[in-house]
Amino acid sequence: MTSHENMRTNIEALGLPERPARVLVVDDELLVAQGIMATLKSLGFDILGPCKNGAEAIANCREDKPDIVLMDIQMPVMNGMQAAQIIFPELDIPVVMLTAYSDDTYLQNCVAAGVFGFLLKPASSEQLSAGITVAWERFLDHVEQRSQIVDLKQRLDDRRLIEQAKWIIVKRKEISEPDAMKLLQKQSRSSRKTIAAVARAVIDSDGLL
Repeated sequence: MTSHENMRTNIEALGLPERPARVLVVDDELLVAQGIMATLKSLGFDILGPCKNGAEAIANCREDKPDIVLMDIQMPVMNGMQAAQIIFPELDIPVVMLTAYSDDTYLQNCVAAGVFGFLLKPASSEQLSAGITVAWERFLDHVEQRSQIVDLKQRLDDRRLIEQAKWIIVKRKEISEPDAMKLLQKQSRSSRKTIAAVARAVIDSDGLL
């Protein structure tokens, strides 16, 4: 299995689709929002919204859980970057920014807010489709990397538990380190538990093994 196939298997295990289906549109200009929604609908997306500011977008995300948010930066009440700083960290929903500005400061702020893509307005049908696709791929990559970090931390934690339990057994039974490891492995097989779970039991109870 290739690394790409392995990544996609992991993504599927996390319950994420390969392509986003439900898109929330956020723009304070109603005609602009309606035009974007019509275009996205023609591309096969399910459309939510429109929301006219960041506060409405956050509320909608909490209630309706879109796959991805397409949001203008400059809006009243709460702008897009302020909303993105809540939507992604709190709800794990990626954001694509719509902006009329190509200034580097805006783009840097987008990255700092955890935005996964941006599009200059007005965006064509092809640009909208490509922008959402690229942003979703970046989001999936981020999720996969985050999952790998969590897995690595768990493995390191398990290793520490096993080492600690192994030395408890060495001292308790006055046996060698390899023999202590064999005891842990034997207990793991007989109890059908992971070695880490057996190690935790050894650490938590003086009576085991």
